[in-house]
Order: sequence, then C-alpha cells, then structure tokens
Amino acid sequence: MSDNLLSVKDARARLLASLKPNPIEEVPLLQALGRRLAEDIRAPFDFPLFHTSSMDGFAVRSADLMAASRKKPAILEVIETIPAGKLPEHKLSTGQTARIMTGAVLPEGADAVVPVEQTDQDWRGEFHPTDVLRVAFFQSVESGAYIRPVGEDYRQGEVILSKRRLRPQEIGLLAMVGYKTVPVYRRVRLGLFSSGDELVEPGEPLPPGKIYDSNAYTLASLGEKYGADVVWLGLARDHPAQVHETLEGGVREGVDLLLSTAGVSVGAFDYVRQMLEQFGKLDFWRVNMRPGKPIAFGSYREIPFIGLPGNPVSAFVGFEVFVRPAIQCLEGDENPDRQSVQVRLGQEIRSDGRESYLRAIIERENEGYVAQLTGHQGSGNLHSLVSANALLIVPSGVKFLPAGALVSAWILD
Repeated sequence: MSDNLLSVKDARARLLASLKPNPIEEVPLLQALGRRLAEDIRAPFDFPLFHTSSMDGFAVRSADLMAASRKKPAILEVIETIPAGKLPEHKLSTGQTARIMTGAVLPEGADAVVPVEQTDQDWRGEFHPTDVLRVAFFQSVESGAYIRPVGEDYRQGEVILSKRRLRPQEIGLLAMVGYKTVPVYRRVRLGLFSSGDELVEPGEPLPPGKIYDSNAYTLASLGEKYGADVVWLGLARDHPAQVHETLEGGVREGVDLLLSTAGVSVGAFDYVRQMLEQFGKLDFWRVNMRPGKPIAFGSYREIPFIGLPGNPVSAFVGFEVFVRPAIQCLEGDENPDRQSVQVRLGQEIRSDGRESYLRAIIERENEGYVAQLTGHQGSGNLHSLVSANALLIVPSGVKFLPAGALVSAWILD
C-alpha cells in the first residue's frame, strides 16, 4: 500500500464481499442467451434415448458379414426401411438387413450399421417400397460400428450444465433435454449518471471550456457488453440538490448498482461523495492503482455505489477492474476474476509504483505474445485506448521492467 491507499486486491475483495446475487427468475429459453444459469442442470434422461444410426446405410448383424469380401459378398434381404422418427417394425434375423437413416432407431437384432457407400447400392434421399430387396456387402463390420448407443452423450441424472453464462450451444442443449424455460439470475439494473458542470451532451454546441460527455457512452456500452440493463439517470450538475435528486432517481428505478463518473475526489464541487456520506456510507475512495486512484465504493440508501474518476481512461480501467466483477457477482458468478495471458514486453516500461494498467498492442509471435505500448499513458488519452487491444498489468511496487520481461495482460478484443 502507498500513502494509505487501499490495494486493488483488497479493494476488490471488500467490494465483492458486500454484494449478494440477484433473485432468480424463470425466462423463456429464447430469452436466456447471455444470462447466467442459476442452478445446475441434470439430464432428465439418457441421451441418445435409444440406439441410433450415425449414418445413412443398412442395419445388420455383424455375424452375417464375417466372411464378406469383394470376390464373395454377403447378400442380405432388405425387410424394411427405418426413417428417423419411426420405430422399427421387425426384428432382424440371420440373413436380413434394414435400410436405416441417420438418427433412426436401430432394429432389434442389429448390432452394426454399414454406410450405403460400402454396398452395391447408390441411393440418396427417401426410400420407397419398390427399392431393391437384396443388398451386397463387400467387407466385414465390427459390432457397434456407426451406432450411437444409449447414453453415449450423457446419462440420466448427470450434471450436463453448471452455473454459467448461456451461449448458443447451451441454449441448444437445454432445448435438447426439453427445457422451455430456464432459471437464471435477474439481469443487473445498472443505474448510470455523469456529474460535472463542464459536461455537454454529444450533438449539442460545445461552449468554450466545456467537453463532451464521453464517459456516459463508454460505460453504458461496457455495461451492455457485460449483460447489464443500463438505466441512464442523467447528467448531474455540480449542485447538491441535483446530485441528490439523481441518486434518488436510481432508488425509484429500482437499480441494483449505482455508477457515476467524477464527483468523488476532494474537489470543492464533488457532491456525490457528500451525498453518500449523508444518506449511505463510503467504504473506500482511494485505491493504489494507475490510472484511476480516486475510485469510490459505498452505498446510497443500501444500493451499492461505485464512483469512477472523470478521466476517460481512468473510468474505463476502473470499470474493468471493479464494475465488471461487481456485475458478474450480482449475476451469481462465484468466480468473477478475469483471465489473463502472459506477454513479453517489446520495450522497457517505467511506472510510479502503483498497480498500473497500461494500454498496449499485443501480437502473437513464434514464442508467444509480444506487447508494445500505444503511446503516452495519460488518463485522458482515450485515443490510445482505441488503438490498444490489451491492458498490461504492472504489479504494485514495480517501477521498471526491461524489454523482454514477462507481464500479465487482459485481452480487450
């Protein structure tokens, strides 16, 4: 720790320890994409449910083909056609075969399937009763060939999905086992506002001394990227009554997490911090990191609050370090730590000893990833963040790293 600043690790731990997962709700399966599954899913039945063919071909008794060869093929009688979705009507006896489609139920007595390409037949598509009634097989087949046995994928009662964010493939698996609705954690409602007299809404004329509010758009986009429903609470000017009314708006909207930029440092007009101390509590407001030292965390009327710095890059980094895991924690994620990769520095790096998150471009080379900084690292230089595809993480206490040193990095793209 430096100058009584809280370490990033301790600050994040304190923040996450105070959060509880949102309630669970049932949603239609087609509305569950990107939501976090709230309970483990166990298979309600074996899958496949029955022995099925994995090819278009012929169901056979492997013993009938033991002596089959090109010179002396085995000739079997076709007794029926079994399309997918239809149960077999006959049991195979010695010297018999059945045409079978991919996914169709294997008839009793059969223990293998021979693909149509390995016979004297050249059919494609639907079978008809007038098709050839005898088929020549030119080679032997092993028992079990081209058969998907019962329970090959999973067995009844087996956990097939643990709590996770649902991707298209999980949606498909849930449909495969018959789920029409699915239990998920309620989506996080993220109440977002900016503060400051200097801010102007994009599209409006820009008076001298003012700047456009880029943070609102960056943070709203990040919130949506990580699955939150973003509730825009407005732009709070530097006046206690307006800041108070903006925070009250978040209470009325029923948000799960309040997020602001600027207004939490020691400036004369930083009324957000004042409102927190008056109507809630401030847990911490300075963290040993660069950029983004004035990170605030507390609560307003029992709603968790995170205050990010006003500089654009500081706000972005603060979101990735603190807000992203907070959203995931509220969604029931028990391990919201972000995965990192090891990269080799293509240049030397100097830092001030705080835990630093530096904008960089990383590229894959023969020996792994190599990183180069994207120019100067000022916390207002949003353009250098646009040029970056990663954040390099320089540990606390480290002030110099030579070219070739290994560091951890978060991939942004």
